[in-house]
Amino acid sequence: MDKNLNRKKLMADLFKARFPFLYLSTWEEDRALEFIRSIASNHELIKTPRKLITWKVTNGISGDDLSITDTKSPLRALEYIEKFQDPAIFILHDFHVYFGNQGQLPDYQIIRKLRDLLSNLKQSQNPKNVVFLSPILKLPLELEKDITIFDFNLPTFKEIKNSLEEMIAVNKQRGRIEINMSDEEIEKLVKAALGLTLSEAENAFARAMVEDGKLSVDDVEVILEEKEQIIKKTGILEFVNNELNMEDIGGLENLKRWLRKRNKSWLESAQLYGLPSPKGVLITGVPGCGKSLISKSISEMWQLPLLRLDIGKIFSGIVGSSEENMRKAIQTAEAIAPSILWIDEIEKGFSGINSTGDGGTSSRIFGQFLTWMQEKEKPVFVIATANNISSLPPEMLRKGRFDEIFFVDLPTHRERIDIFRVHLKKRLKAQEVIGEFDISDYNLEYLAELTEGFVGAEIEQVVINGLFEAYYEDRSVRLSDFEKVCKQFIPLSVTQAEQIKKVREWANVRAVTATPREDRKEYFENADSDPEFDIKASRGGRTIDF
Repeated sequence: MDKNLNRKKLMADLFKARFPFLYLSTWEEDRALEFIRSIASNHELIKTPRKLITWKVTNGISGDDLSITDTKSPLRALEYIEKFQDPAIFILHDFHVYFGNQGQLPDYQIIRKLRDLLSNLKQSQNPKNVVFLSPILKLPLELEKDITIFDFNLPTFKEIKNSLEEMIAVNKQRGRIEINMSDEEIEKLVKAALGLTLSEAENAFARAMVEDGKLSVDDVEVILEEKEQIIKKTGILEFVNNELNMEDIGGLENLKRWLRKRNKSWLESAQLYGLPSPKGVLITGVPGCGKSLISKSISEMWQLPLLRLDIGKIFSGIVGSSEENMRKAIQTAEAIAPSILWIDEIEKGFSGINSTGDGGTSSRIFGQFLTWMQEKEKPVFVIATANNISSLPPEMLRKGRFDEIFFVDLPTHRERIDIFRVHLKKRLKAQEVIGEFDISDYNLEYLAELTEGFVGAEIEQVVINGLFEAYYEDRSVRLSDFEKVCKQFIPLSVTQAEQIKKVREWANVRAVTATPREDRKEYFENADSDPEFDIKASRGGRTIDF
């Protein structure tokens, strides 16, 4: 059964059962009113059709066939509801302002009147229901047991698709906009708009059409810009604008293949195979080897919004607000799903979960986050990175939280070639700088040999420092510039040899290597012959090729 029809049936049942007060918290007044109107007049859903009567402080009681001008006062409006004899559903707009808000005391006279109205609504000869419609959910303590909260969700995939198809049909008729999209491309555009209100989605589609006079799958970027506005308003999550793609990252092909296979897994086509949306990955390994870079590049590959969660922003000095901040962050990520939630250096954020100094706040937030990761139904892909994974509690690492744990080790010879190629092509564009230097296989092989034990970030610095040598002497770059820097560089594999060895030992049986078997072949061949193989070549992580 259609989800929207299910929601209508549930609300119709509440009306028929004479639930006196219902509360809908939503920004979409018009859509909510249309939703209720479609129930009030539906003979199949509700036995006794009812009049739909609204109240606003600006114009008082009004309906399809009435307008009472002297009911702007909330008390007068409640008195009118009490005396009304016909079957009706009363919609009270923004009534939360009388329930107390932001340090203001509730209006007890109105609350008392609402409590007096309860028996009238339950026992009246003809059915009557009151619906509070507001963008803010606020319940007075005295009415908590009498008000039923009805979750009015954001528009469904079908609703947004219908709206988009209507816009396409209208614009095709007018012939002003070029529209040539396949069903899959339309689905991708609609999926990108999930999490927006219907009005926001329509605005985004309209903006995409008028920007270049056409509508295409490339306009996903416009949709993501609209979603960015939602993120900025939370103050907890950060919307990461990113143009980095997988081709900008050298190596890690095993992890890349795993991610490519799960691209579009949130689309309807994946459901034909009975596939769930992927939960997420935990990436651990040696610092500077590309964990954060590949986290950012997933957004570009999957064309999904990337949200960064700073655990430090979750914690607050006010008792109870940290838990509320975590709930708000989760709700926001789910509201704009499908999305990617990135937590960088997750072990630092949850380092104090076993301490008692914060009254157990860290433990509660951690438990809240774990429960959500285990039970989440919305397509929010969680990507977490960690340098010191041994400090994470075991419950986070078990299956069901993450789909896979990947280990990123020191780059292999082939990966170092790729990393050098990426950074050299990125920076060497002006012919006067390139001169006679050639990004040839020979030069890349030579540089890869010189940088054995270097992490990706260190290779980038080799390229930058080598270019500074040429810039200082105002000449074109030479191979000797990079050679000189390599010989002066002390890599992380030397300064943190013991820590890297520990990380590798942990990952050897608990994680999957991000580097494929063919790139690691050189190390397996040299393992027995090289006495210094322990730190220079030993590779952590199980060898599973995706």
